[in-house]
Amino acid sequence: MAPERKSVFIVDDDPSMRLGMERLLRVHGFRARLFASAETLLRHSDFDEAFCIILDINLNGESGIDLRLRLAAEDVGLPVIYVTGNDSEAIRTAAIASGCVAYLTKPFAARSLIEPIERLCATAA
Repeated sequence: MAPERKSVFIVDDDPSMRLGMERLLRVHGFRARLFASAETLLRHSDFDEAFCIILDINLNGESGIDLRLRLAAEDVGLPVIYVTGNDSEAIRTAAIASGCVAYLTKPFAARSLIEPIERLCATAA
């Protein structure tokens, strides 16, 4: 289970991806809070609710990697799992350099998303 029943924040501009990831997490006993953009996540501002963030790299012209760096600069140190439909060596390198616990290329297997979340829970326990 998630540490202290906290949520996984999902930031993805694709409604079907957000809902699909939320359903998958729910089946595995996790709660999720959904955000359609970097702006909606930043407006939320209560990061104590979360124990990790699933972050799309391409958010309607915004960079999920830039969002991650902005959060880190604001002392939001939540672990990040990146998802992307536009994989490249440069993007992968930048994502890993920004700090992430996983980098997944869409479409990805359900298990590849659940495993890093379960590892985070095991280390937080």
